[in-house]
Amino acid sequence: MSVLDLETARSIVAGARAHGSSAGFKPLTVVVLDTGGHVIAVEREDGASMKRFEIGFGKAYGALSLGMGSRSIMARAEQQAYFVAAVTSAVGGTLVPVPGGVLVRDEGGDLLGAVGVTGDTSDNDEAAAVAGIEGAGLTAQVD
Repeated sequence: MSVLDLETARSIVAGARAHGSSAGFKPLTVVVLDTGGHVIAVEREDGASMKRFEIGFGKAYGALSLGMGSRSIMARAEQQAYFVAAVTSAVGGTLVPVPGGVLVRDEGGDLLGAVGVTGDTSDNDEAAAVAGIEGAGLTAQVD
């Protein structure tokens, strides 16, 4: 099984930021976690509002906790609000159920970690995460 190393995590951050910049997104914060939910890399762009690290972390951590992208967690929250509330409590409140949390897989499908992006609309955050992951030669799982 592959490991998501610091160099690759930095590449994901750079790719996500480049995508956001070229698309005219608001300032982004990009958080990259390993499979244990530990921070590998994080960058907060100039002008990003406060608490963006916590939001990006919550998107990525939630994706890892439930094994699905945060877009799918949002859909689940709409259908099973009590379940997602219980999971949020179980993970210490660290779950943000909106798009922008994307799982990272290698070419063989093994889970390497997750990326959480925040700062623009949730759809744009997710697009930046996907661009960063794919730009690093990895597979993004949004569902």
